[in-house]
Amino acid sequence: MDRHLVTRIGAGLACAVVIGACTPSDTATGGAPAPSTSASAAASTAALEQGYEKVVHDTLPSVVQINTRDGLGSGVLYDDKGHIVTNAHVVGTATEFQVAFANDSTPHSATLVASHPPEDLAVIRVDGPLPSSPARFGDSGQLRVGQLVLAMGNPLGLSSSVSNGIVSALGRTVSEPSAGGVPGTTITDLIQTSAPINPGNSGGALVDMSGAVIGIPTLAATDQQLGGAAPGIGFAISVNTVKRIADQIVRDGKVTDSGRAALGITGRTVIDRGRKGVGVGVVSVQDGGAARQAGIRPGDVVTKLGDTATPTIADLNRALAARKPGERVRVEVLRDSGTTTLDVTLGEL
Repeated sequence: MDRHLVTRIGAGLACAVVIGACTPSDTATGGAPAPSTSASAAASTAALEQGYEKVVHDTLPSVVQINTRDGLGSGVLYDDKGHIVTNAHVVGTATEFQVAFANDSTPHSATLVASHPPEDLAVIRVDGPLPSSPARFGDSGQLRVGQLVLAMGNPLGLSSSVSNGIVSALGRTVSEPSAGGVPGTTITDLIQTSAPINPGNSGGALVDMSGAVIGIPTLAATDQQLGGAAPGIGFAISVNTVKRIADQIVRDGKVTDSGRAALGITGRTVIDRGRKGVGVGVVSVQDGGAARQAGIRPGDVVTKLGDTATPTIADLNRALAARKPGERVRVEVLRDSGTTTLDVTLGEL
């Protein structure tokens, strides 16, 4: 289901950067650091360790293990009513679950509230008394590249595991393959992190050093040449997206406003004899959807959306992810009669 930063600096600046002060004896002769320098470094290390320990102590009890008939994943207690947010691919097609809390040996039964595969998010609910308090959810709009983060979850079934890393990048758009009965999707505004994300981490918590959840770990990058995981490259759904979707599910039992543009077709990648994608073949169009209203029909092959070529279904999904519902865009399609360009007002996913 699912995946430190070392910087070399000049000797003359080392103590200034690492501990905030230099003394002549530190830099002039290259001799052993002054006792005060060693003491300051030790104090800084101890403070960082204490910071990690506090975050883990405060937040880990809110991170649960979710077991289904097909596997396991992680989740985060969202509120005091027993709602737990996780990934859609963690729940798969299941509607009933067993949930294990870190501070409680008793398994808890849970049921599905709703799943929203386009953002790979789902909400389940545990009934009865809760052994933990809900996590505190932060604001991913305030994140900065380089921030320290901790990933909490149950990788490979190792319950209540914690790994550390940094925020490596923001605003990533990544296509996720289908799995566990959940269709593939393209997710925007992802957080890239160096904190290891492994199978079982999905649906857990990516937490900043204040103890706030700032993302839901979702997938790890793969090395296409080696055919395995690409170490140090993982992705988490931003907490602002999580809150927007989860709040709707908790309130309405479903997502009523996805904020995602849709063309309104079911399609598949069409390849040439060299096995290279040439477009998205339209298998069906939704009644009343954007495609039908614009005159797109089954059998058409979508080759471009706006100025973006769409040789594969993943390319089309990425192009749509960059748009908003209600936008008017030109769509190029191939038909038996040749190439046709249609004006489409995009719908909502």
